[in-house]
Amino acid sequence: MNDEAGIFASESEFLDRYVQFGAAQGRVLSVTFPASPDDEAASDHELLDRIEDYLSGVEDDFADVTVALTVPTDQRGVLEAVREIPYGEQVGVAQLLRMTPDMDPDDDEDVRTARTALADNPAPLLIPDHRVRDGPSAAPAEVEQRLRSVEGL
Repeated sequence: MNDEAGIFASESEFLDRYVQFGAAQGRVLSVTFPASPDDEAASDHELLDRIEDYLSGVEDDFADVTVALTVPTDQRGVLEAVREIPYGEQVGVAQLLRMTPDMDPDDDEDVRTARTALADNPAPLLIPDHRVRDGPSAAPAEVEQRLRSVEGL
């Protein structure tokens, strides 16, 4: 991803809404799916092209895209583990916790932490919370379902 900073958005016919992200210093700060883009949003960015390709069925794990995670450390571990779930595969929250260092799927507080991390995910799609079948997603429900359908989940 280039070092261009700003807000970028592109309309997705597949999602029936826009895909918008904020970036600075080569890092994605957030991904949202608004009905209309920010007035300041630019529409030309290589990541928007990749997202469009992904939504049309081109496999992409976006592993090379750096996401600036400004979340508590325990939630960061959960979101980093989510990025390790391969394209086209899904896990449950318990399995996600087993994948996350220092987290226990039998600990109610760890389960709450994981669910909070998923619900507050700053960059759904790039941090593919739609691959966690029994957890919340930060993306709107209809977007989550369409992302799951792209990957055959």
